[in-house]
Amino acid sequence: MPLHLLPAPAPAERSIHAALRSPAPVSPLPAALRQDPESLRPVLPLPVYRLSATSAAGALPRTKLTAWRFLLARNDRAVGAAEARLTADGWTFSHFSEGPYIASSEAALRQADELPADLQPRLLSVPQLYMLTLWLHGDITSPAAKGRPAPADALVPLAPAPPGIAPGVPMRADALPGLLSRRLSPPAEQLAG
Repeated sequence: MPLHLLPAPAPAERSIHAALRSPAPVSPLPAALRQDPESLRPVLPLPVYRLSATSAAGALPRTKLTAWRFLLARNDRAVGAAEARLTADGWTFSHFSEGPYIASSEAALRQADELPADLQPRLLSVPQLYMLTLWLHGDITSPAAKGRPAPADALVPLAPAPPGIAPGVPMRADALPGLLSRRLSPPAEQLAG
């Protein structure tokens, strides 16, 4: 089934187009994007949510919509990304990027597009673990402003994933609180000492 992409806010998309066409770069273009920047097209807009706080034990953490990330395609191949951030003045261009998250995002989206369920793709940043995941939300009617995972939503860690977490292997969102507590709690021997 096709993924149900949320429409990006028009100001966020305009800020990306303006940054790509700017004669004086607002943000330095990574090496992969410097060759023929006019050929780059923003595609596959995904809202980016940041894990903002942990909730009660076992409860799903709260998230906050912080950005929209667009993959930048050249000849139908993703070669980079651009982000627009939410500021007090609205959506504004933030930065360009390249690196392993580009290829792993593209691969995870391709895999998700082949699943039999209707899903809404989002990105979830888990700063405590230095992890970015493709969040496959089961409620395709949910607006971008609603950003809390449902227990049965799937999270697909993107490569590079933290040690001990397999990139590209989906996990249920309700497994995240346990993962956070195990990964962020000091080992028992440190507590005893």
